[in-house]
Amino acid sequence: MRDSERNSVGESKAEFSPYVSAQTTMAELTFKAVFLGIIMAIVLGAANAYVGMKAGLTVAATFPAAVVAMAALRLFRGSILEENIARTTASVGEALVAGAIFTLPAFVIAGVWDELHYYESTAIMLMGGTLGVLFVIVLRRTLVEEANLPFPEAVAAGELVKAGQGGQTGAAYVFSAMGFAFAWELFKNSRGIQLVGENTRVFYQLATSKIELLDQRISYYGGVLLESPAASPLLVGVGFIVGPSIASVLFCGAMMGWLLLVPISLFLNPSLTAGLVDSTAWTDLSEEIWLKQVRPIAVGTMIVAAFYTLFSLRTSLISGIGRAITDLQAVKTGAREANRLEIDLDFKKVGVTIALMSIPLFFLYWYFTGSLFGSILLTVVMMILGFLFAAVAGYLVGVMGSSNNPISGLTLSTLLIAAVLLVMIGVTGEAGIMGVLGVAGVICCTAGIAGDMMQDLKVGHILGGTPWKMEIAEMGGVVFASLALVFPMIVMDQTYHIGSAELPAPQAGLMALMAKGIVGGEMAWPLVIAGMFFGLSLILIKAPSPMLIAVGMYLPFDSTAAIFVGGIIRVILDKIMARKGLDEGKRTSATNAGILLSSGFIAGESLMAVLIAFWVMGSNKGLFELPRYGDSPWLGMLIFIVLAFLLIKVPLSAARKGGAPGVKVE
Repeated sequence: MRDSERNSVGESKAEFSPYVSAQTTMAELTFKAVFLGIIMAIVLGAANAYVGMKAGLTVAATFPAAVVAMAALRLFRGSILEENIARTTASVGEALVAGAIFTLPAFVIAGVWDELHYYESTAIMLMGGTLGVLFVIVLRRTLVEEANLPFPEAVAAGELVKAGQGGQTGAAYVFSAMGFAFAWELFKNSRGIQLVGENTRVFYQLATSKIELLDQRISYYGGVLLESPAASPLLVGVGFIVGPSIASVLFCGAMMGWLLLVPISLFLNPSLTAGLVDSTAWTDLSEEIWLKQVRPIAVGTMIVAAFYTLFSLRTSLISGIGRAITDLQAVKTGAREANRLEIDLDFKKVGVTIALMSIPLFFLYWYFTGSLFGSILLTVVMMILGFLFAAVAGYLVGVMGSSNNPISGLTLSTLLIAAVLLVMIGVTGEAGIMGVLGVAGVICCTAGIAGDMMQDLKVGHILGGTPWKMEIAEMGGVVFASLALVFPMIVMDQTYHIGSAELPAPQAGLMALMAKGIVGGEMAWPLVIAGMFFGLSLILIKAPSPMLIAVGMYLPFDSTAAIFVGGIIRVILDKIMARKGLDEGKRTSATNAGILLSSGFIAGESLMAVLIAFWVMGSNKGLFELPRYGDSPWLGMLIFIVLAFLLIKVPLSAARKGGAPGVKVE
């Protein structure tokens, strides 16, 4: 993969040759390709909505979408460019829902909505996604063709599709893993046909301690809540994909939150702990402390970490903005070639459409705030920051890939700016909170789509896709995904409840707390400020990713522990391959097989969780309830043995055969 990256990206524009040449004519923007892409966008988007709200992370849909597109279109004699259109359209669902789940649940968590509102949520997603596509059309040439950016995930996806033309689609890995995780979730979910429990927990109470303070002898009580990893193929798959470094940092945050701050808070609150007599009471108090005291500290850490992340990327940000301005100037000169591989949608029409989009944005913000001047101000802020952060998101995807795109940090910056401006003009209370979250939602969807689309356009550039056809497909994906994806989010909220331990939605919780704290005046400032200083301390000692540490503090312990297990399995696989002396090609082949398996685990479990949520909603309206037979957590622990076997044995077998997709083994 690294060799292909150098060949595909490291060359100058004159030397670059796409997989399908500009002179080649073949089927591309067809009904079957777009229809398949829209179906995958909705399915993968719903799955990623569950993943993101449960684990606080989303996984790029480009790879599973590419595999499914190749497998499905092969039955209908689809061309490689039709596969590219289907994959491009499909990945919209994951990108759009990433922006949605980071912001829309904040309306519920902040208390301004009792539940997710379909029309308002759809409007936010549709406007944000549409603007993301339009902004990227203007930026495409600069970032995709002219900037010498590595685009790591785009290159990998391009190589995966190329390898698929030789019959190595990887579909067997994805679909077999999907089926396994699909069945496991059915028997693990507490609302399914439950046979096994997801995890177990126990509170160990320590002996009473007596400390003399100000000539007063005080009795202190305490202990520690220990919890097993969640028996979840989804979370283990996330850990395998993100790798041991990220998984370890995330778990470090969990240990700081649950094994340091919660025990300290218990110990330092003798008035709360003196009357506790049983393990259940201790466990309940530990969870309350985590929810209402530790999480605000984590929020403070996230704030500092978000701005530090943006500051660390300042060179990339400035470069991305500069290239965007340069591209706009080039557009005005009309200096463009009439080449199939370089033709975008008409820039003048795109510019007019962008200007017209400010009208529905204004009415949306007027609906939220009830303030004419506030709505005008928010619309101006949204249009300026939307283009700015679209350029930033596209550039960062070119540098780091869409999985590492810090759109939550960009959104938080917008939220803070909008909140301060509204407070300055006197728009406060629930109206101000909804206005701020409305801006954050549109910005987040814009940045998510912009980054994803830039990556898709780079894959198309490598394969020889036609830009304007891909842009039309993306627009169609945004429209249909916006109309459909709010429904599964509403159902998941009604079943698992947004903000609960089952569906914590950490980024949305951060947005809600910030909006309420600044606009509504309800910020738990002492705890948040303590978290800020903690984040500053992490930065000063050069701790890896303070943001991930804060997210680990914010997430339930069992979730981060399961992600950590996935990272450990990845380490074991790497060490076995190193001991066997496998060359780089075979090691990449094995890793690709593991990633495709993990993608299947994630898709299978999350899709079943979504289907169960729909079934529960139906059972409330007449459908029979699914039977529940048991909830043994110890039986559930067996899944880790099975997952370790699959994620080690299958990749090693792929390396030995040299048959995993995405790499050419010499």
